[in-house]
Amino acid sequence: MSVLDNMLQELDELYLAQNVTRPHDEARMQYRLESITVGSDVEFDDLIADYYNHHFTRCFSGGGSLSRAEAAGRAKQIIRQNYRRHGRDILDAYRDGKEGTNGGMRAILDILMDDLKAEAIENHVRDVFDRYVAPSSWEEQVAIVTELLDKIKGPSAQGIDHAHPEKYARNYEELIRAFSEGLQKSAARFRRL
Repeated sequence: MSVLDNMLQELDELYLAQNVTRPHDEARMQYRLESITVGSDVEFDDLIADYYNHHFTRCFSGGGSLSRAEAAGRAKQIIRQNYRRHGRDILDAYRDGKEGTNGGMRAILDILMDDLKAEAIENHVRDVFDRYVAPSSWEEQVAIVTELLDKIKGPSAQGIDHAHPEKYARNYEELIRAFSEGLQKSAARFRRL
């Protein structure tokens, strides 16, 4: 199996589900809520800190936990960023948690899980690239692009300069990510048929 094939195997969505994201989904499922609401801002902070630590110890630290303040701070940052992307703010999150609107605390914990899972995926992808292609090796970058260009043939390859892979070497990560995503989309189409 070639270097590129090994990389693509570790970037495959089934591989990611089995080896990277499953523990995050399981950690979320293991954390039970008695209610989708909390009674106060302090309860909100306590719950997000407790959940963040629960998730962190199961998926990142191998058992070591964070202080309550560190866990709450990290959780609030994730929630703040998520709510901001949707035109809302952290006060809306507190309101949702206390009133049960927009899924209440269940949805807020899901936001935390989704962000932590996305972080784990990105860490894995970064590790795959760095293990198979040395970040400072121009030669390895050219070699992986050459291997990638050998896989890209036919009408979709029009406009690609196969004779000069070095033109694309500094962008090898972006190219491999796009190629991998294209393969996954094609596989999804075939599964639907």
